[in-house]
Amino acid sequence: MSASNIRSFGSWRSPITADIVARGALSFSELQVDGSDVYWLEGRPHENGRSVIVQRSADGKQMDAVPQGFNVRSAVHEYGGGSYAVRSGEIYFTNWDDQCIYRASANTLPKPVTAVADINRGYRYADFIISDDGWIFCVRERHRSNGEPVNEIVAISILDHGLVRVIASGNDFYSSPRANQDETKICWLSWDHPNMPWDSCTLWVADMTQDKLVLDASPIAGTTVESIVQPRWSPDGRLFFISDKSSWWNLAAWDGRTIEPFIEEKVDQAEAAWQFGYSSYVFLGDGSIIVGASLGGQPLLRHFSPSGRELAAIPCDHYSTRYIAAVDETIFYVGRSPTVLPEIVCINSRTYDQSILKKSSEFDICAEDFSLPKSIKFLTTENAYAYAYYYAPQNSSTRAPEYEKPPLIVMSHGGPTGATGPELDLKVQFWTSRGFAVVDVNYRGSSGYGRSYRESLKGMWGIYDTADCVAAAQYLIKEGLADETRLAIRGSSAGGYTTINALTFADIFTVGATYYGIADLNALLQDTHKFESRYLESLIGPYQDMKERYYERSAINYMERLSCPIIIFQGLDDKVVPPAQAIMMSDVLRKKGLPFAYVPFAKEQHGFRQPENIKRAMEAELFFYGCVMGFEPHDVIKPVKIENADNLDAS
Repeated sequence: MSASNIRSFGSWRSPITADIVARGALSFSELQVDGSDVYWLEGRPHENGRSVIVQRSADGKQMDAVPQGFNVRSAVHEYGGGSYAVRSGEIYFTNWDDQCIYRASANTLPKPVTAVADINRGYRYADFIISDDGWIFCVRERHRSNGEPVNEIVAISILDHGLVRVIASGNDFYSSPRANQDETKICWLSWDHPNMPWDSCTLWVADMTQDKLVLDASPIAGTTVESIVQPRWSPDGRLFFISDKSSWWNLAAWDGRTIEPFIEEKVDQAEAAWQFGYSSYVFLGDGSIIVGASLGGQPLLRHFSPSGRELAAIPCDHYSTRYIAAVDETIFYVGRSPTVLPEIVCINSRTYDQSILKKSSEFDICAEDFSLPKSIKFLTTENAYAYAYYYAPQNSSTRAPEYEKPPLIVMSHGGPTGATGPELDLKVQFWTSRGFAVVDVNYRGSSGYGRSYRESLKGMWGIYDTADCVAAAQYLIKEGLADETRLAIRGSSAGGYTTINALTFADIFTVGATYYGIADLNALLQDTHKFESRYLESLIGPYQDMKERYYERSAINYMERLSCPIIIFQGLDDKVVPPAQAIMMSDVLRKKGLPFAYVPFAKEQHGFRQPENIKRAMEAELFFYGCVMGFEPHDVIKPVKIENADNLDAS
């Protein structure tokens, strides 16, 4: 390697540009099968994040099933999901702009099924199923001028001018209305404040009359310490669902009288239900069951007989198999791996023949430019262990001087009841290909490690998550894998909260970046959406009893301890973490005289979708790190306005 290819960490020339990250990769979700056609929801950065239903026919032809001007996305719980359903070639979907349900048929413009509410986007719909006789079952969220929204399960007549029957009401939240095959029974999930769906749920079953009246609803499963997800009726009439009653999200079945575990193991077979429409298992035409899993590092699809006997696994090439759907013996899913961006996969359960229906990206990036994840487990506070994925700097054409250790970026995921995985993420590779080491932390409270690990954050948010991010950095420093003088931490939403706390209460980081992060818990209590409005009661504690704790866990009250620069990104239309948080923090930093940058984006919500904004944020963050850490990025970047920049050296 020539001397010209030896450059300091952070200043490497990368083939993974911010423009590629922002504009290139499609997102795939909500796979559905209707006859011989398969459908999916496609998020398109190049169309400002518009979500489009794509239809693929048996002959391989693909077409957009909804025209320009429609954005298929639900705003129920603000996070949405479960935004469409298909039946006999007709599609019913929620349109983002007005949140009405529309009906789309071949060669016709979509027509509204539901009326526009008096309040803008006042009626919202999600988690659809369509009955044989023309009814839409779904979750409806009714927003009012006063008070929090009302959630319920409803049946909407397609044929009778949108006639609505309320199937279930009275609980704070609902999900997963699912009818059995002859549509004589229906099930659903409910939960109440202050619980989240990963804390406690009740699974209900009711008889249903021919005109969609519900009789004798009864709870069949669920306790105050049991989370239930993904109920689904099997071809033989049993009701399957995933429960963490055993402390792990495992598959169970109800035969009309008793509930029996279907799979018992210390593996989570589901993820936290932040959105509607997740699917991690599916029934084949013969009644057997496919469960997505990755055991022992080997990607596979697990196969079970209806009686529960495990059959030969179906080999596949993907560590992550999400949104699983099936027809007869054919399986469809969204697959990812450490070297493959999301792609829609079709695989035959008998022959194992596999084909890729669509890739999210066609970029020609050399595999040698990708940094592969290494799973690490490290000791943290309270003599506990936490988990993370470590990525070393990697670039096929550049290396650093032998004496130099890489700067480290600690990533803190959102949620906080979320998780990060080892799948390829260009937002991680953007950094590693420029000479940064990255550690993506699954701090205590993350899902995927069983209920006890998930619940260990209860009452300790702002403490354990922060400590685990600090411990991850300390572990890598001790291993000689990071420069202790160049440590960054970044995160979005709840991860932004962890980032701000780490920069304020820990004296280890050099710089930080927060995306729509939380600095003041008291302000968040007064200004957030219904779904998470009582979330803090478990993460922190009941407010009336623990006001002092809320004060102590809010970094905004301790800005005098913050001694390193920070860059703040915020969407101005964010309803989950409103802009007031970013503005409040900027005002304090401005008065304090600490170097910082505030980068707001108009018409962005909770999670940026417009490619020019995604690109600007990534480049601005790189520019800011260069100014603080003392390296010059190879990229040509429009400078960011850094307030109190004269104090950079002092910081």
